[in-house]
Amino acid sequence: MIERWNRDQVLALAPDAPSRKAAQGVSSPGKWSGAGVTADALWGECAGSGATPYRACVDLSGPAYRCGCPSRKFPCKHVLGLLLLWSADGVPAVAEPAAWVTEWLDRRRARGAAPVPGPAPAHAATPVHGPASARAAVPVPGAAQAAEPGTGPDPRRAAQRERRVAAGLAELESRLADQVRQGLAGARHDHWDDLAKRLIDAQAPAVAGAVSRLGAVLAADDWPGRLLGEYALLYLLAVAYRRLPGAERSGADPEAGLLHTVRERAGFPVAREEVLAAPAVRDVWDVLGGRDEEHDRLTARRVWLLGRTTGRVALLLSYAHAGQALDAPPVTGTALDADLAFYPGSAPLRALVAVQHGAAPAAPPSGVTPERALAEVAAALAKDPWLDSWPVVLDPVTPMPPATSAGTPARNGRWLLAGPSGGLPLHPSAGTPWRLVATSGGHPLTVAAEWTPRGLRPLTTWDAEGRVIVL
Repeated sequence: MIERWNRDQVLALAPDAPSRKAAQGVSSPGKWSGAGVTADALWGECAGSGATPYRACVDLSGPAYRCGCPSRKFPCKHVLGLLLLWSADGVPAVAEPAAWVTEWLDRRRARGAAPVPGPAPAHAATPVHGPASARAAVPVPGAAQAAEPGTGPDPRRAAQRERRVAAGLAELESRLADQVRQGLAGARHDHWDDLAKRLIDAQAPAVAGAVSRLGAVLAADDWPGRLLGEYALLYLLAVAYRRLPGAERSGADPEAGLLHTVRERAGFPVAREEVLAAPAVRDVWDVLGGRDEEHDRLTARRVWLLGRTTGRVALLLSYAHAGQALDAPPVTGTALDADLAFYPGSAPLRALVAVQHGAAPAAPPSGVTPERALAEVAAALAKDPWLDSWPVVLDPVTPMPPATSAGTPARNGRWLLAGPSGGLPLHPSAGTPWRLVATSGGHPLTVAAEWTPRGLRPLTTWDAEGRVIVL
């Protein structure tokens, strides 16, 4: 039987704060009838406003969810409430699921075994991280369309897009050089709006998204250094793209991964079928945690994985427009026995689950010192300088408050995750990590976090008993 999830793990699945609150209102035993749990399924009937109760069930091996309520949230409050009841050991174990649950599970498994007809839509990309990053990428629906089944891309249209992107990035390169030559003091919030529009017309939406957010950097206290850093990354991308044709023609055998990375950052999509056709990596993958980001009415969900045997890290990325449901994420703190297919690149990180063999026993992941974590991040940045995030597992570390040079507590500053010989600062948005401090109690622990250029974003920790604490 799959190990029962705790309350933290269940609430981390909620699509928003109102869903978390509503789920607790339907998590009492009196709300449910006909509830049961087997090795891989959980179900029950919850009394609603109508005469017929809502039937909710969960495929614990997925996970996947189903409910008869009209909610468009996923998972809905009834599924979350049922999971909370189960996490409190309030659902009896039975030998066989109810007939309606078996029917749903059979349909799910039949769909999973069937071949996918035709290619999935390909999308171009646009950055999501931070106010003006040229690093991370999310798809922009409509920016690029998939070919019809059985047909290849139109060579003429592909060549036309290449020329448009090249022209747009050439103008960006020139504008950046002029801006640095004239000085940063003349930068304005609307300084780049016209160029961002022209980059969209040039079919380079990824770069356009980064350029459109440059103005937001000016609101930060440290804006000169941050703006110059964003300029440098954009200039590096423009120059790298300009040199791509020469590198491909020279016969110098440039690293294929680097070519893929530059094209991806410029906004060219990689088809799902191309990714799944590459050799997959099988491992038991610990689910370190994740977070959602919303930009321009598009929500991106990041879930970080760490392979127990290979030591590889992986990113599962999904998207949804405002009002649409995101893909159900794997549960934080669990483990997956799965084959992952990685997107091509100089530092492959994003992946798709090609085959899931089932769940594996959960355990706290192996961690490294802050120094070792920084070395891993530095190696990744050397291969892909546009990376804006990377997962790290630190052990043993203790949350430490900011201090002055004399060692006394400082009124302002950022908390650290400190090890025996050094520490790493938290992201400014982390504030005072009270939950992490309470779990630590001044003692070292294992912490999974997301590295960013501005500091660590804590994701998950494990207490002395190995219980998962979602931060």
